[in-house]
Amino acid sequence: MPDKKFFENLSGKGKAIGVLTSGGDAQGMNAAVRAVVRMGIYVEAKVYFIYEGYQGMVDGGENIVEVTWESVSSILQVGGTVIGSARCKAFRTREGRLKAACNLVKCGITNLCVIGGDGSLTGANLFREEWNGLLEELAQNGEIEKGAIKKYAYLNIVGMVGSIDNDFCGTDMTIGTDSALHRIIEVVDAIMTTAQSHQRTFVLEVMGRHCGYLALVSALACGADYVFIPEYPPEEGWEDHMCSRLSENRARKKRLNIIIVAEGAIDCHNQPITSEQVKDLVVQRLGYDTRVTILGHVQRGGTPSAFDRILASRMGVEAVLALLEGTPETPACVVSLSGNQAVRLPLMECVQMTQDVQKAMDGKRFSDAVQLRGRSFENNLNTYKLLSTKRTAADLPKTNFNVAVLNVGAPAAGMNAAVRSAVRIGITEGHKMFAVTDGFEGFSRGLIKEISWGDVGGWTGQGGSILGTKRALPGKYLEKIAEQMRTHNINALLVIGGFEAYLGLLELSAAREKFDEFCIPMVMVPATVSNNVPGSDFSIGADTALNTITDTCDRIKLSASGTKRRVFIIETMGGYCGYLANMGALAAGADAAYIFEEKFDIRELQANVEHLTEKMKTGIQRGLVLRNENSSENYTTDFIYQLYSEEGKGVFDCRKNVLGHMQQGGAPSPFDRNFGTKISAKAVLWLSKKLKECYRRGKGRVFANTEDSVCLLGMRRRNLIFQPVVQLKDETDFVHRIPREQWWLKLRPLMKILAKYKTSYDVSDSGQLEHVLRPKQAEA
Repeated sequence: MPDKKFFENLSGKGKAIGVLTSGGDAQGMNAAVRAVVRMGIYVEAKVYFIYEGYQGMVDGGENIVEVTWESVSSILQVGGTVIGSARCKAFRTREGRLKAACNLVKCGITNLCVIGGDGSLTGANLFREEWNGLLEELAQNGEIEKGAIKKYAYLNIVGMVGSIDNDFCGTDMTIGTDSALHRIIEVVDAIMTTAQSHQRTFVLEVMGRHCGYLALVSALACGADYVFIPEYPPEEGWEDHMCSRLSENRARKKRLNIIIVAEGAIDCHNQPITSEQVKDLVVQRLGYDTRVTILGHVQRGGTPSAFDRILASRMGVEAVLALLEGTPETPACVVSLSGNQAVRLPLMECVQMTQDVQKAMDGKRFSDAVQLRGRSFENNLNTYKLLSTKRTAADLPKTNFNVAVLNVGAPAAGMNAAVRSAVRIGITEGHKMFAVTDGFEGFSRGLIKEISWGDVGGWTGQGGSILGTKRALPGKYLEKIAEQMRTHNINALLVIGGFEAYLGLLELSAAREKFDEFCIPMVMVPATVSNNVPGSDFSIGADTALNTITDTCDRIKLSASGTKRRVFIIETMGGYCGYLANMGALAAGADAAYIFEEKFDIRELQANVEHLTEKMKTGIQRGLVLRNENSSENYTTDFIYQLYSEEGKGVFDCRKNVLGHMQQGGAPSPFDRNFGTKISAKAVLWLSKKLKECYRRGKGRVFANTEDSVCLLGMRRRNLIFQPVVQLKDETDFVHRIPREQWWLKLRPLMKILAKYKTSYDVSDSGQLEHVLRPKQAEA
């Protein structure tokens, strides 16, 4: 493992950073601006707002303003961009860029952080390449002094991609995409209830002129009947295919149809497919009552989701580090997300690949276009195709394997999406799928029945657990469970749940010596709001809970607007795992988060109160403190509330709030629906592979008793990985039900820096400029 590297030795003294937002706005841009400003000031650099994008840079004057810590207070939860964005024709000319360079030199700015789409970032790179020539020309014209050419010799550029379309290659998610999906899914969920009442068909048009990401993922997240995207046009004769699928779904007692159309949708001849065209087709061919809803700019608006706030905050800090480390030789880079990992990529490689997608589409090389969009896009498309098309009985393979699915532990939003995905993929694979009600306890009582393709229709958007879930472990029911497995001839098991599901699989695995029935492939998919399962960075349900916490914190902060200074103490769930408290604090802009994993004492509490008192004297009106429910036995929420109330007398007053079970409820977020759907599909495909490997022809049965036949499927940094549960034992703190090492603890200092604390931040993971990986086939 490399030695830990801290950024204390990276100083911004004497440096000036300019931050601008350009092109179309996106939710989360303000979080990125806030992170750049606060991190810049933290490393003692000067930071400037450049208002109205490149237009402000060209116009100069009051458009370029030095900012302070307080300048970005209370903007984290605001959609759009507070520093404005504008399309700028002048910057496309050398004349305009000459003015922009002159304005930057006047302020001493040689570091630019550009938040925008590929057009904005390409413009920034050209500006960087011309920089020296522009300064020389300015000096010749007498607009700047000759010495300035040497003093401001090179311009550093770091980009962050702010675009709701997620149309930039090299990054899994661009800032704003997750929030746009929230807007779309809110509308789809609302439309589904009215469509159900009237047996209607709805055609929804979503944004995405050149990229079908929003359409594809929202189709996956709501179980749409049909989707049209530019990268993967329907084949010739799609009209017949679509109409037959809609009528088949109606014949299976489905009362509504949802069709999603990206605004840039095309057919295989590159001719546009419009939402009106689709509607007219459905009305003429099938006679269904059909309505069109065009979402338009609703998708760009509203408050950013928790995911976008955390993503933008991480990217903003990473961007400042990249600027500080920049040299004349460093190419302009873009900070980006790969899996759960922040990475830096050469800007022009990403732009080139993004442009290659369009070229592939123009040349009708659609499979190349899908590959160039990246692994995540391709997986989404393949999963959607598997889940949306029910093959006829004659087309299905027959494996004679029976696979059981059950939920274990507390309910988590997204469990139902995972069950739906598992059932449908299992049926497509040729297995008989069985649903177990009420977890292991229900299993022992024989609450098992076969579940069909149609039974799980409409499950993706529903919260809680439709199958029913219990915390009971299998240990005390082993004989009865083994008997039920014999009776129903269960050959494989998929368990969707939290820490109890993990303990349950350990118990079943240990019981194999006594019971042959447990010698079958078993896999677990993590689903718990606490996100405390070892072997996975994320669990289904945690994102929904995080959004609930963030929304509630936003409302609580607003409740104090216009009143005197106030501090809120908020208690979150999570058992002993501080994920929700820590990430909620980062997303809501909290001043402190108390968690079990990082011990704290009365001195730290006192320091936090003093720190807040100082902040309140600068004109900041509200403070937010989060506390994980089990962070300390003695420093309870009441204790912290009383301490803050007493110590803050005369400066601020206090309120406390225990969020409770609202964190487990509600409709699942787009992230949880999508994550649950994809991870569950992968788990069932793995079970299929294991069933074939472990089938003993001589005995006519499945027999698996190796460690690697009982696995947990988890997200680790950039990949979904199957890990034998027995091997995860060493990584687990069983007393406190948490993993011994947790990735998000590395983000603790980030929260503290953004809340104005001095701390050390481990940057061992950042700083490496990587190259964009191009798919082999698309290159050929």
